[in-house]
Amino acid sequence: MMIKRILAPLAVVAATGLAGQALAAGEGGHVTDVDFSFEGPFGTYDSMQLQRGFQVFHQVCASCHGLKYLAFRSLGDSTGPAFPDDQVKAIAALYEVADTGPEALPGDTRPGLPSDKFPANTAAGAPDLSLMAKARAGFHGPYGLGINQFLKGTGGAEYIYSLLTGYTGEEHEAAGSILYGNEVFPGGKISMAQPLWGDDVEYTVHGGGDHEGEEGYHGADYTPPEATIEQEAKDVAAFLMWVAEPKLTERKEAGLRNLIWLVILSVLLYFTNKKVWASVKGDH
Repeated sequence: MMIKRILAPLAVVAATGLAGQALAAGEGGHVTDVDFSFEGPFGTYDSMQLQRGFQVFHQVCASCHGLKYLAFRSLGDSTGPAFPDDQVKAIAALYEVADTGPEALPGDTRPGLPSDKFPANTAAGAPDLSLMAKARAGFHGPYGLGINQFLKGTGGAEYIYSLLTGYTGEEHEAAGSILYGNEVFPGGKISMAQPLWGDDVEYTVHGGGDHEGEEGYHGADYTPPEATIEQEAKDVAAFLMWVAEPKLTERKEAGLRNLIWLVILSVLLYFTNKKVWASVKGDH
């Protein structure tokens, strides 16, 4: 009886996991696997992709969504978008933030500074996107095996990509509201109209710098890829993954260092143990 009591909850969890996997693989919620550069234990962010993703967010998504947990100065992180300081200041100045100065009146605003965070956007009642890539973990996440999450991440970026490219073009009226057909969103209908169309942004061209080996790098110039729906969705999904996990690269590097030290310590302890007990084992 005791064994049954212990195994019963495990059976329920296993069944739930299998059902979740079946749902994720079904027609109503299929998530496309995308090969992102930051996946895997040694993956890192592609700074040029993050810059393109920010451009998509700024020109398309920011009209309804905010990034209230992200500071403007983080856009200059070397393991992130790596915008130059002057561009970070220029980007911050494009946004109006609450003025909390000693002479400010309630409701006063001022141009943003690098030390400020992105202002919240509640005008359309749309969710904030700061943690969306973590909140929408799927495909590799919570129904997958732990090893999949370790090797490929939680899958939140794949979910965002699939959602943005999953519109069917159908419209449904319900309770006076228009819902839009989407193959990924639960129920197959979503209140958000299709945001990306492939001609929403014109990717800008940046200098080469330290981007040798990255996608689109050609000698002294960086030529961004064509702004298709799929490309825009992939870029903004990668950007939102960085927004949710800005220190992902640093955590991976720290984990690798700790693993190396653990191996060295284990070897030292092994030989120390042999040395300490050599005389005792020799008597037998």
